[in-house]
Amino acid sequence: MQRRFKVILEKNDSNGYTVTIPALPGCVTQGKNKDEALERIQEAIQGYLETLEIEGLPVPDSDIDVAEVEVVYGA
Repeated sequence: MQRRFKVILEKNDSNGYTVTIPALPGCVTQGKNKDEALERIQEAIQGYLETLEIEGLPVPDSDIDVAEVEVVYGA
């Protein structure tokens, strides 16, 4: 079964990337660069979903919606 999830890539203190998935709480990984981080999160998602299935828990059908907001601050 194929699923799509939105992921959040954040630059971390070691100039790598931390990746989280809001639709899958606790599913987090990191990588030295974006490509490595995205590769690792695919593995993490697969393991997460397999664990849900083994535990008899529901696999999320939907994902969150993401938007960017621009603000002006300061003088």
